[in-house]
Amino acid sequence: MSSVPVISNRKAYHDYHIFEKIDCGIELKGQEVKSLREGKVSLADSFARIDNGELFLYNTHIAQYEKTGAFKVEPLRVRKLLLHRNQIDKLAGSVSQKGWTLIPLRIYFNERGIAKLELALAKGKREYDKRESIKKREVDLEIKKAMSRK
Repeated sequence: MSSVPVISNRKAYHDYHIFEKIDCGIELKGQEVKSLREGKVSLADSFARIDNGELFLYNTHIAQYEKTGAFKVEPLRVRKLLLHRNQIDKLAGSVSQKGWTLIPLRIYFNERGIAKLELALAKGKREYDKRESIKKREVDLEIKKAMSRK
């Protein structure tokens, strides 16, 4: 299954401090799985929320599969995420604190070919935190270049 693309949310690492990662299943329609396998997904503005004790994924755009007949599915529909009750309760306790949110980091296929979502418990970065991360990355790059010259 190495030819199957992994869809990642690169913007998440820039905009958030990631504290905890958890893998969960996604409730998908058949044509959505086919679009996932083609890599036609955007996680850019996605987030997860707990409603009535269940976990849902919002604003994830999964493009419609071209070869589908009359059974079209809304690309931005709300999708249920599959976790055990105790995991949802633990996340609910963490998210209830101010500033914490659940964001998707990547969608991948496990060794059995099942679509999984890596969800992160995160806290938003301030503007100065973002500048600090960029400076640190540039300094690390300069050190790496200097070491390779010697």
